[in-house]
Amino acid sequence: MQLLVKKATLLNPNGKFHLKKKDILIKNGCIEKIGDNLESKGSKIIDKKNTYVSAGWLDLFSDFCDPGFEHKEDMTSGSAAAIAGGFTDICLIPNTRPTTSSKSGIEYIKSKSKLVNLHPLGAISKDVEGKDLAEMYDMKMSGAIAFTDGLKPVQNSGLLLKALQYIKSFDGVIIQVPEDTSLAKHGLMHEGEVSTQLGMQGKPGIAESILIQRDISLLQYTDSKIHFTGISTKKSVDLIRQAKKQKLRVSCSVTPYHLLFIDEQLSDYNSMYKVNPPLRTEDDRQALLKGIEDGTIDCISSHHFPQDWDAKQVEFEYAQYGMIGLQTVLPMLLQASKTISIEKWISMLTDKPRAILSLPEIVIAEQTDACITIFNTDEKWMYNEQSNRSKSANSPLFGKSLQGKVLAVVNNKQVAIHE
Repeated sequence: MQLLVKKATLLNPNGKFHLKKKDILIKNGCIEKIGDNLESKGSKIIDKKNTYVSAGWLDLFSDFCDPGFEHKEDMTSGSAAAIAGGFTDICLIPNTRPTTSSKSGIEYIKSKSKLVNLHPLGAISKDVEGKDLAEMYDMKMSGAIAFTDGLKPVQNSGLLLKALQYIKSFDGVIIQVPEDTSLAKHGLMHEGEVSTQLGMQGKPGIAESILIQRDISLLQYTDSKIHFTGISTKKSVDLIRQAKKQKLRVSCSVTPYHLLFIDEQLSDYNSMYKVNPPLRTEDDRQALLKGIEDGTIDCISSHHFPQDWDAKQVEFEYAQYGMIGLQTVLPMLLQASKTISIEKWISMLTDKPRAILSLPEIVIAEQTDACITIFNTDEKWMYNEQSNRSKSANSPLFGKSLQGKVLAVVNNKQVAIHE
């Protein structure tokens, strides 16, 4: 297939065309020419105002529910949602059945990569039970890109200490969802004024910050590397900012929905907003945006967690946590802040997460295999049953008109164009 992208702004800090408006001709998945007023007979043409081209987007923390929970999502539908959302690379958490805690689980995920590169996140502990270390070295050698217990953050300090020490031999990364489960065990939402008004048990912000404090202390002791994903409170941002000033090897990411929504969204008990970590206050949301502006927060993670209809259409207390998000990352970010530049947003989806995982930089240049995302910041589209590519529909944006659309993705010599 031949694809000609006209007058698109390139967002690629490592390349010589960064922030320049150019035409790009792609043939058989390779960038043949970058220039002005290019023409190519028989090519599919994308020519729309406010179109951008960047390196392919990477998501650090998603769940494709495969194997074991394929009724919610599988590798095919998850990859389709990723492509529709602009992603060429997805890191998959190990909370499957069986868990990704051995060489065979890693190889299974790697074998499913096609247009989208699927990167397995190996479990820190056997069967993500938080008791004994999993076969981390074998998983690393088989292709595990980082290590996490995913939805079950490691609570045992001794175990996490061993894991941080162990990964130093191959310069690995530990990923933690910051939550002390003993402080948040029965909580349904953020603990605060809104939870009190609604009469619901809350998850206090300290449940997040106290785990971050502990893990930073362990990080300092081991001189290892850790990434906190889904941070949601002002205190968390402050702690990570201080750790970075101490030159510790710490990084963090935030979800688009923590940048867009707050706990007040739960006032009508809509289970689509039931996520973990929970939606916090407006002060917390503003602190997250400030953390992005000053560079404390490194990247964006979708936390794409599919749930079937039965898991959400029940009383709020019994509803499962999670929101699908891969397909709506761009419109959510554009809506979350009008002051953060598109260049900054895209950096948090491309070069920043790649650096955390020690993946090679992507340079958009002539005569190279394309790994790119083509998107438009003006185009509007309806997020509904027809456009949704996931098996699940647990998103509060479902049925709404959104601004910001991915037009095409090119990777591994394959092209996907979204009409």
